[in-house]
Amino acid sequence: MYAVIKTGGKQYKVEEGQTLRFEKLDGEEGSDIQFNDVLLYSDGEKITLGAPIIENAVVSGNIIEQAKGKKVIVFKYKRRKGYRKMRGHRQLYTAVKINSIQI
Repeated sequence: MYAVIKTGGKQYKVEEGQTLRFEKLDGEEGSDIQFNDVLLYSDGEKITLGAPIIENAVVSGNIIEQAKGKKVIVFKYKRRKGYRKMRGHRQLYTAVKINSIQI
């Protein structure tokens, strides 16, 4: 059994018991969270598609962690001009454990 949800402008395939990293979501560690934008649901035999979302479908989970990801180095360089610029970026993320998928 799985579902496809939309959050943070991206789509994710989720299953019960799975832990995923989403872009930063509001909430504290240990609190519950619900995703109402369910685009697709499959129970193993039958696939249900939304138009664009499935009404009354909810994916619920538990926030495990609010943290920053690994550092990404951004290096800009132009040859023979003496131009070099080095910056780093750490993206904020929320780790969520999926508890249930309800239709």
